[in-house]
Amino acid sequence: MDWTLLSDFAVLETFGKRIKESRLRKNLTQRELAVRAGVSLFTINQIENGKSVSFSIIISILRALKMLDNMEMLTPEIKISPIELLKFKGETRKRATGKRG
Repeated sequence: MDWTLLSDFAVLETFGKRIKESRLRKNLTQRELAVRAGVSLFTINQIENGKSVSFSIIISILRALKMLDNMEMLTPEIKISPIELLKFKGETRKRATGKRG
């Protein structure tokens, strides 16, 4: 799926469906997932219906579903090439310089 083609609303809706599918695959009720994640039943219902919630709640739910390792795909560690390392004299970038010209 090309997520970039989806609207923000469609991304939330798709994410909610996938959370629901994962919950059902693990044979958990919404209430059981809510208890495991430390959130309300209403919150689980909101997510599964494509509503926006805080990122910290998403982390709690992914942890409860044993899916938190998937965060690595969302934010992969950036490896610095040896040439870039030499260019910056061993220091990592702390800010962007913006476009010039």
